[in-house]
Amino acid sequence: MAIDQILQAIDDFDTIIIHRHQRPDPDAYGSQVGLAETIRNSYPDKAVYVVGESVPSLGWLATMQEIPDSRYEDALVIVTDTADTPRIDDDRYKLGKKLIKIDHHPDDDAYGDVRLVRPEASSCSEVLIDIINASNGQLKMNVRAAKMFYAGIVGDTGRFMYNNTSAHTLEVVAQLFGFGFDASLINQKMTEVTLGQAKLQAFAMDTLEITPNGAGYYVLHQSDLKRLGVASDQYQAAVGTAGRLGEVRAWAMFTEQDDGTFRVSLRSKQAPIEPIAKNHNGGGHALASGAKAKDDAEIKQIVNELDALLASAGK
Repeated sequence: MAIDQILQAIDDFDTIIIHRHQRPDPDAYGSQVGLAETIRNSYPDKAVYVVGESVPSLGWLATMQEIPDSRYEDALVIVTDTADTPRIDDDRYKLGKKLIKIDHHPDDDAYGDVRLVRPEASSCSEVLIDIINASNGQLKMNVRAAKMFYAGIVGDTGRFMYNNTSAHTLEVVAQLFGFGFDASLINQKMTEVTLGQAKLQAFAMDTLEITPNGAGYYVLHQSDLKRLGVASDQYQAAVGTAGRLGEVRAWAMFTEQDDGTFRVSLRSKQAPIEPIAKNHNGGGHALASGAKAKDDAEIKQIVNELDALLASAGK
């Protein structure tokens, strides 16, 4: 069983290095650092590291560590919340002696010596809490781990508003509350935006286009982001903007990258948009996925596919 193999590996290795995906969100940080804190609390003598690019907008949650390549010798590497290898932050994950994948995205890239993937879970943080609860006391959370896991779950469930929130999700959140931290402070930090992000949300709403079948979309160019004073790790604050409108059933945000291509954020209220993401070098969840568009022509193609999906889904 994968959980038993994961627990045995954690027990066996003296050095454990934890990775997560590029452009991290709260669940990426939460699952990565929450697991690290749990292992440190359970095995004080083990060397446990969290690696990847530090993102200023998530600095209130945690800071990543810088380690030399030599640390990977005879190390266990665990990758959390990352569906496929191209998205793993820091290519040195390949240097470890053993690799474990723990995730909640569809298992399209079966990497790792051991894999535990539960797409039905709200978040990778929820999956990790289940592992801890199944460990019969081998792994013990502390309050910092609980706070990290809580941030991860809140982030991926949209403050429990998304349909990936289950009764089990709320059960594990209740368990986390037992550690006595102030959840309201985390909720507040996760809803705060900078002035630039607020202006970006207004710009997105002002430039929003809606197709006849309720597909909303807006395009954010590099010039827009610079003019509004939005850093590269902050523009995701505008992803949910279109979803606040009743007329919008699904939507796409196209964000220009430095090389002129576009990062695509796809969201939907009911109709599954993951197949569209996969058509355009992406993937994710049924109602929240990411993709890539090489130019304006592919942007138009994605919008047309989104509109056609909604037309076939009916009202």
